[in-house]
Amino acid sequence: MNDADVSKQIQQMVRFIRQEAEEKANEISVSAEEEFNIEKLQLVEAEKKKIKQEYERKEKQVLIRKKIEYSMQLNASRIKVLQAQDDLVNSMKEAASKELLHVSSDHHHYRILLKELIVQCLLRLKEAAVLLRCRKEDLHLVQSVLHSAKEEYAVKANVHPPEIIVDEVHLPPGPTHHHSLGSSSCAGGVVLASRDGKIVCENTLDARLDVAYRKKLPLIRKELVGVIAA
Repeated sequence: MNDADVSKQIQQMVRFIRQEAEEKANEISVSAEEEFNIEKLQLVEAEKKKIKQEYERKEKQVLIRKKIEYSMQLNASRIKVLQAQDDLVNSMKEAASKELLHVSSDHHHYRILLKELIVQCLLRLKEAAVLLRCRKEDLHLVQSVLHSAKEEYAVKANVHPPEIIVDEVHLPPGPTHHHSLGSSSCAGGVVLASRDGKIVCENTLDARLDVAYRKKLPLIRKELVGVIAA
């Protein structure tokens, strides 16, 4: 083999090695590009997921805040309605309390009422002797019906007429321009108790109004729902 052949073979070998090197380099470049694209896609997807989660978190916070605000507004509205109901109910009770003051002004009917109130108390107490307390201004009316009240009770309960002792301590007087309507005043009626004071029957007009008020309050509130809403 002459020098020309040797040189030719060397050149062929160089071209072959160079071609393999170029092909290997291309493979490495393509693989690197693919890995870069995959990593970039993963990073993009991770960021997109992170952004989505953050958006969902903030959206949830907004929804929760709106629900809280709505609940607070709803509660405030309910409180206003309840307050309006209370104000109206209290004004109705106050008006009824003022109306009670006129009951004792009609002596004829009030005298009959006092007798009925006394009989009711006697039927509840069922005592042979009781204490009676009334307003000082009602004392003469009470004394005028005591006998008939005892007789009526005796017939209804089938017992002997009881002993009724009128207490020297009186119930508070009715309100005047000096004393406003309140716990220190009494619109009328009577209070009876056993001699030992352990059993008490409060049958004042104010007490009966309170009983009727508590008993009818649920119905009144139910009726007022439509009134307040209107």
